[in-house]
Amino acid sequence: MNYIKLLNAAFEKFYFDDRLNPTHISLYMALFQEWNSSRFADELYVNRRDLMRCAKIGSKSTYHRCIVDLDAWQYLSYFPSNNPYKGSKIKMTIIGTSDEPGTGQYNPILEQLAEQYYPRGVPLEEHHNPKNRQAVYQHRPTDGQALVSNTNNNKQENNIKQPKGRQVVILFFEEKGFDADEAKKFYEHYQTRSWQTSDGKPIRDWRSLATNWMDRTELFEEENKSNKKQASQIKDNLRTTKSKDYGQPL
Repeated sequence: MNYIKLLNAAFEKFYFDDRLNPTHISLYMALFQEWNSSRFADELYVNRRDLMRCAKIGSKSTYHRCIVDLDAWQYLSYFPSNNPYKGSKIKMTIIGTSDEPGTGQYNPILEQLAEQYYPRGVPLEEHHNPKNRQAVYQHRPTDGQALVSNTNNNKQENNIKQPKGRQVVILFFEEKGFDADEAKKFYEHYQTRSWQTSDGKPIRDWRSLATNWMDRTELFEEENKSNKKQASQIKDNLRTTKSKDYGQPL
């Protein structure tokens, strides 16, 4: 069994099957992982709790509905077990192997999927076929080739790690319900540090740092209020009057 071929065939079927919802796909991928761990055995026994945890399904009824749907739609064969100590038997369907194109042949369905994954704005490298003078794309997927997005590879690193001026910080603090004075304290504190952490590393996200600053400020204010309240209660614990007339006899 070829892991890449089976997974690509499953994703291709997902793409054109409008009956599926994200829970169906999540459960199928959890079953596919179990199938892969068992070296693509003809039959495997699964545990419902483990599958629900892996697929992030919180309801038993949702789990049973999805696995029955996958069985009805011929993604797998489901044989439920009445024995709590023995898991249900699953037989995974081998998708798309009977009519797979040969190595190096053109698959139009895979090209449609590859165009969905290819990032917009990036020109496709091409060369011309000398026979029919038509453009042949070098990025056309061949049999067994994984459909991998190039978006992450072409992503540029965001170099804006510090705010563009003090006013941007003030607006951010005001959106969170804080005044401009607190924003100025934050900006001046890290401006003097050249926007570096205490260990000398550059700050990656100043907004996250500002949010942490505001959280600590609220916590500090709440602790001060509680300390003042306790001090006032201790100070007035005897409940004595402050206005006394020492001229009266005892």
